[in-house]
Amino acid sequence: MTNLTTATALLAATSLIVANGLSAQDTQSEEERNSELAKKSQNPLASIISLPFQNNTEFNVGPTNGTSNTFNIQPVYPVSLKKFNIINRAILPVEYESDLAPSGGSVFGLGDLSYTAWASPTKASKVVWGVGPSFVFPTATDARLGSGKWSAGVGAVVLATPGKWVLGGLAQNVWSFAGDADRSDVNFLLAQYFINYNFPGFYLTSAPIIIANWEAASGQQWTVPFGGGAGKIVRWGSTPLDVQFQVFYNVIAPDSRGDWGLRLMAKALFVK
Repeated sequence: MTNLTTATALLAATSLIVANGLSAQDTQSEEERNSELAKKSQNPLASIISLPFQNNTEFNVGPTNGTSNTFNIQPVYPVSLKKFNIINRAILPVEYESDLAPSGGSVFGLGDLSYTAWASPTKASKVVWGVGPSFVFPTATDARLGSGKWSAGVGAVVLATPGKWVLGGLAQNVWSFAGDADRSDVNFLLAQYFINYNFPGFYLTSAPIIIANWEAASGQQWTVPFGGGAGKIVRWGSTPLDVQFQVFYNVIAPDSRGDWGLRLMAKALFVK
């Protein structure tokens, strides 16, 4: 009986160790899969359908120290051709501004819709790039939320994904060509560098949006934030979600912008 009891105990202990080992392998495998998926999510040229919802809040805006909030709906739909992927990205902002001026009052509504189509070679390379046209359409529901102009220009992306890193940047400049003649012309640069490092289970990120309004007065053209945050892949049912937060301080900013901002994002990933 003693030998049987000992053998049973050893068998149970061995089973427990094996089960724990398999569970650890499954967990590690899941973390590795999520890390690879996170790298694809961080790559704006990846051939993956996604639906990001990004909320940007700026604090201490203008002379009244008000709040500005922009909720971006940003669907991305890649189309594969023989030698190129066409990455279609639209951004529809839903905006709210509190009393940013003493007599301005609050405003809520849609901003201007933007659309970019990057053509990126399908051939594998250590450095990935894309280039294509950018458009801005005057869809704003209030004059304070948009330019009132039809604009077009060009955008480009370049990036590399060595090891656990995703490094790169994008830029686009648009110019107005039609629209409300009483509104100011548009000559607008948007640039963004992105630095991501992926750990098992989560990642660190810095992706500030740099803006130059070339039509603004001297000293009021540039918005240059600095900061970063973290994110991870989670699951909503069977759908993977890339969730993240970032905090930025505006090192350089015009009088109309805030001191610092908070970005929250949830991106649904539709893996083929």
